[in-house]
Amino acid sequence: MPNNETVRRQRAIGGALGVAVLAFALFYHFFPQALHVRPTQNTSRSPLRGQPTVMGFDQRPQAAPPAVVSEIDAGPPIMLAPASVIAARRREKTNEIELPAQKTPDSPELTALLDRADKALAVDRLVGGKDSAAVLFTSALKEKADSQRALEGMNEVRARLAAEIEQDIALGDADAARESLAALKSLPSSAKDAAPLQQKLAVLDKVRPLLGKAATQLQEGKASQPRGDSALDTYRDVLQIDPENAVAEQGITTVQRSVLDKALAAVAQNDFAAVDAALAEAATIAPESQALQDTRGRIEGMRRQSATAMLAQARSALDAGNIDLAQQLAAKAQQVSPDLAGIDDFNERVTNAKLYSSYKPGQVFADRFIDSTGQAPAMVVVPTGKFLMGSPDGETGHDADEAPVHEVRVDKGFAMARSSVTIGQFRDFVRSSGYVPQSQSMGGGSVYDEQSGGLRDDPSVTWQDDYAGKPGQERLPVINVSWNDAKAYADWLSQRTGKKYRLPSEAEFEYSLRAGSTTRYWWGDGNPGSRVENLTGGNDRSGSGRRWSNAFSGYKDGYWGPAPVMSFTPNPFGLYDMGGNVSEWVADCWHDNYVRAPRTAEAWVNPGCSRRVIRGGSWGSAPDMVRSAYRQGASADLRNARVGFRIVREL
Repeated sequence: MPNNETVRRQRAIGGALGVAVLAFALFYHFFPQALHVRPTQNTSRSPLRGQPTVMGFDQRPQAAPPAVVSEIDAGPPIMLAPASVIAARRREKTNEIELPAQKTPDSPELTALLDRADKALAVDRLVGGKDSAAVLFTSALKEKADSQRALEGMNEVRARLAAEIEQDIALGDADAARESLAALKSLPSSAKDAAPLQQKLAVLDKVRPLLGKAATQLQEGKASQPRGDSALDTYRDVLQIDPENAVAEQGITTVQRSVLDKALAAVAQNDFAAVDAALAEAATIAPESQALQDTRGRIEGMRRQSATAMLAQARSALDAGNIDLAQQLAAKAQQVSPDLAGIDDFNERVTNAKLYSSYKPGQVFADRFIDSTGQAPAMVVVPTGKFLMGSPDGETGHDADEAPVHEVRVDKGFAMARSSVTIGQFRDFVRSSGYVPQSQSMGGGSVYDEQSGGLRDDPSVTWQDDYAGKPGQERLPVINVSWNDAKAYADWLSQRTGKKYRLPSEAEFEYSLRAGSTTRYWWGDGNPGSRVENLTGGNDRSGSGRRWSNAFSGYKDGYWGPAPVMSFTPNPFGLYDMGGNVSEWVADCWHDNYVRAPRTAEAWVNPGCSRRVIRGGSWGSAPDMVRSAYRQGASADLRNARVGFRIVREL
């Protein structure tokens, strides 16, 4: 029998192709991520024998080891541990063979022989040569058949040889396994250990060509494709023959990692369809693997990062007014990461951009003049929606010109002035533009006559005066302005701000006045329970003690005549004085009813019409004239102490 040194030289030189190529090329070259060997490792018999190695298939961080860990329980997979550790583990799992009782002590000569055998065993010199552990223990047993040290030593030699054979088989080194098996069979009482190893070696002979084929397929880039001719298919064939084949199991892990690498590469290209396909393929390979779970988590983070960057680009496009591009980018971002944070807020911004030019319903703003200091009146964004315009036949105060009731859709957002235009605001317009209002160019308007309790014409009154013909305060709504004056003001604001200002349409006014209500008044059907508007109240008194002959019973707002704007409660849309204080001009021409009226919120205009529409109640209107549906027509050059206006800004 050759000694150990000769065997080692044969394996290093003559067995290089079998051991080095198959063990290293197949295991180390193709699976480097699973094999990490210490530089100081003892490689006296094979790269995986001798001192314990640091090696494992699972590269995830492990929990801290307990304070005391036995060599048997510590370290890498058991088949990759030293033969002595594997042998100890095998003994733990099998019942110890009871050795015969030793009748007499070992002689000094036998003890010296056993000491030499133990030293050979300690350095893993198991078989081959007269100084091997097997030869020395055999010699000891010949001298004394019941020597327990000799029997135990021989058992350990058989156990370690069996462990080495199992390692060789696990690594696919059939030649080394066959050589060691022959040595095992030469030992006494080895049949029980040799028989299962012989069967495993036969299985290795069957799977060894398949493992070589799989290695070639990996080199050729056939990790998981094509189906039927891939390394994955071949490794699975191996596991059908040898369900515990470590090389095939690691091979499948490597194949899955190659597919996961494709997924990561696809992320870098923002090809998330390919990412999903690769992850799905990886899941069919090893659905419970930690590598799959880790890669999924990593890719999900990359998805969120990529989607967040796309959403930021979408916001920039939206800010620049490019709504189509913004929506495309946001859709792609949501496709990449369906639960992307901030997508709902962005979609709301897109809706607002489409409907409200990036404003929000209820938002208050004021445009600054582009050519000088100053700004337009404060505007509030009115939400889109639909409503029933007009009054039903059964409503108290109903008039034929308020019929038929018809649905109007307000599909485009707009902003309406929070209050009527004031004397101060109108004064800025006149000074800046040089415009001459019709109360001056055509002579006068109307004033309240305390003596008669009604309005009378006054050729000297102008837009600068209050309802009684006295100089008006700056915050009072401007009155005695014609429809033509109101339009001129809106046109001037458009020039000064670069935005489109105009008078509201009749539909916009009623929609904004109702503010979602369907009752007679925006606050309800009956007398107001609080100071909601400047109305004709039954408890109001004029300077001389006059009462209103037709008023809201029990109501008192404290004003006889217009009040400073925004002195009362806003309606639900944030608009002040819509149902009281002063009635207001709108853009529409007067029509006797709503037959053929637009079903949109646009103004109903006939070219060249001379009569326009006035909407909303005033400080002197009877309750029926304060209704949300009430309307009246007047000549476009009318100037009246109860009539003012407010403006709309298109979005």
